[in-house]
Amino acid sequence: MIRACFLVFLLSSPAYAQGIQSARFTEPTGRYGHHPMGPTVSDHGALELTLDDGTRRLIRLSNSRVFEDNAVRLADVTGDSQFEAVVVESDQNQGARVSVYGVDGLIAASPFIGRRNRWFAVSGVGDLDGDGRVEIVAVDRPHLRRTLVIWRREGERLVPVAEMAGVTNHRFNDADIRGGLRDCGAGSEIILARADWSGLVAVQMQDGVLARRDLGDGASPESFAQAMACQIP
Repeated sequence: MIRACFLVFLLSSPAYAQGIQSARFTEPTGRYGHHPMGPTVSDHGALELTLDDGTRRLIRLSNSRVFEDNAVRLADVTGDSQFEAVVVESDQNQGARVSVYGVDGLIAASPFIGRRNRWFAVSGVGDLDGDGRVEIVAVDRPHLRRTLVIWRREGERLVPVAEMAGVTNHRFNDADIRGGLRDCGAGSEIILARADWSGLVAVQMQDGVLARRDLGDGASPESFAQAMACQIP
């Protein structure tokens, strides 16, 4: 009886329910050497999480892996009303995967691409179709395959639920991933470039199906900014 009461106390105590308040990459490293975002964006060996009470937790990768990303995205991927960290990490032999980390470590991940120096560029995280479930939006190999992939968490895995070829969101050596998710009053849209960078497109998902419409010619940083600000409807 005493043991049962003690377990209830732990599960209901504020310390047990700590969430992530902020996150950042730390421990920069050159051990992978791909650098798709150019020399100003370092790979990192660790992810530092700051919790609601101000304490910090460090998630450190093995020497065969790095965080290969320019930002940590915080979103409630699991539906528990707490933030998780969505990042891209890369393996020396298997290339990149999209990973979701929580307070206690890895929660879910996509498969690795399967070859080193192959990368995902994340566009954003959000409920694309209004069904209450969160999707992770990324371009698979934005310089090669140029395919939009929508991932959704199923237990410990991120599984693809929709794909669209012929789009991209990143040029090699650019420190920024262009576009992202916007809502100009007609639901969530993903802003991307055509595969040849000749113009912008907006992609929506309904009932698991992706639909694309052109936003005109030109895919400059300025036109991306205008589209994200709903100045290009």
